[in-house]
Amino acid sequence: QVQLAESGGGLVQPGGSLRLSCAASGRTFSTYDLGWFRQAPGLEREFVAGVKWNGARTTYSDSVKGRFTISRDSAKSTVYLQMNNLRSEDTAVYSCALKPGSTVWKSVPSTQSEYTYWGQGTQVTVSS
Repeated sequence: QVQLAESGGGLVQPGGSLRLSCAASGRTFSTYDLGWFRQAPGLEREFVAGVKWNGARTTYSDSVKGRFTISRDSAKSTVYLQMNNLRSEDTAVYSCALKPGSTVWKSVPSTQSEYTYWGQGTQVTVSS
C-alpha cells in the first residue's frame, strides 16, 4: 500500500501564493506518475498538474498553466505544487494521486481513473 499525505493548504488572498506538499510512504515503485487534482463544491474533481517519477515530463491544465508549478524531491519522496497568482476560482480541496508504473514516452495522465492511490486532500481557499 501507498500512503499519500497532503499539506500546505489554507486561506490566502487573491493574487497570493501557496505551496502544497504531497508526501508518499509505504510501498515504492520504480516508475510512477503523480498528479494533483482538485474539487470545488458542487463540481467534479478535475486534473490540475502531473509529473513523471523522474521529472522528465510535466503536464498542466489550461486553467493553471503559467501560474502553478509541479516539482518533486525524490530524496524526500515528496511532490510539490507551487501555486502563484491565486484566484477565487482556485478554491477547492486539492488531492494528490499516484499511478504505479509509467514510461517517459507517454504524457502524464489527466484522467483520475488511471490513478490507484489517493491522499485525503487539503483545503485551499482564495478569498479577500
